[in-house]
Amino acid sequence: MKRQNIPKEISSLITEEEIIIFQELQIKIEELNNKTNLTRLINGDDYWISQVFDSIWPFKTFPNINFDNKKFLDIGSGCGFPGLAYAITHPTSEIFLIDSSKKKTEALKILVNEINFKNSIHIINDRIENLAHQSSMRNSFDIATTRAVSNPSTVSEYILPMLKKEGLGVLYCGKWTDEDSKNLDKTLDTLEGKFKEKKKILLPRSKGTRNIVIVQPINFCPEIYPRKVGKPEKNPL
Repeated sequence: MKRQNIPKEISSLITEEEIIIFQELQIKIEELNNKTNLTRLINGDDYWISQVFDSIWPFKTFPNINFDNKKFLDIGSGCGFPGLAYAITHPTSEIFLIDSSKKKTEALKILVNEINFKNSIHIINDRIENLAHQSSMRNSFDIATTRAVSNPSTVSEYILPMLKKEGLGVLYCGKWTDEDSKNLDKTLDTLEGKFKEKKKILLPRSKGTRNIVIVQPINFCPEIYPRKVGKPEKNPL
C-alpha cells in the first residue's frame, strides 16, 4: 500500500501497524462512499485529524485510566468513529457498534468483514433507547462513548444505563460552557451518576476545539431511563 503523508500528530500517537490499518479503513470507507454517502471527512486532514486523531486521543490522554481489554460500546457509531478507531488501538477489547441507521450498520459490517481487526466486533442496528432495556445489554459495559450524537445531557441518558458500576462514559463535546456543566450535573444526579474528569484540546491543523468529559455511575441507573425513543433528545433531563 502506498504510504500517504501522515500528519506527524498521528504518527507520534499510534504505531506503524495501526497506521496501515487506518489507511485500509480509509480506502474501504471511500469505496463505500461512492455507493452510499457515509461521511464527507475522508481525505487528508479531514480523515487523519477530524476522524482518526479526534477519535483516539482521549484514550491516550488519561494516564490514570486503563482502556485496554474492555467491553466497549459506541452509540451512534456512524461510519465507525470512534468505535473502529478504538478497536484498532485496543485490539484486546470487545467492541459493540450501535447505530439506528440500517445503511450505516450495513456499511460497518462490510468494513469489519474486509479489514483484519483483531477484536470481536458486534454491529447492532437499533435505537439505544430500546437496547438499554434489554437485560443482556444493560449495565454490562466497561466503556461507552458517543461522538457527534447530541448534547451532553441527552447522551448521558443513553450512556449511564449501559455501564457497569465501575464503567466509564466518554463524551465527545465541542465547546463547553458553565451552563453545560450545570445541566450535566443535574442530569447525572437524576441518573445516579457523577462527573469524573474533563480534558480540552485544540485539535491539530486548526480543526477546532474538543472537550472530553468522563462520567461514571454512582449506583445503577434507575430503570425508567433512558426514556422512550425521542424523549431524551426532545426533552433533556
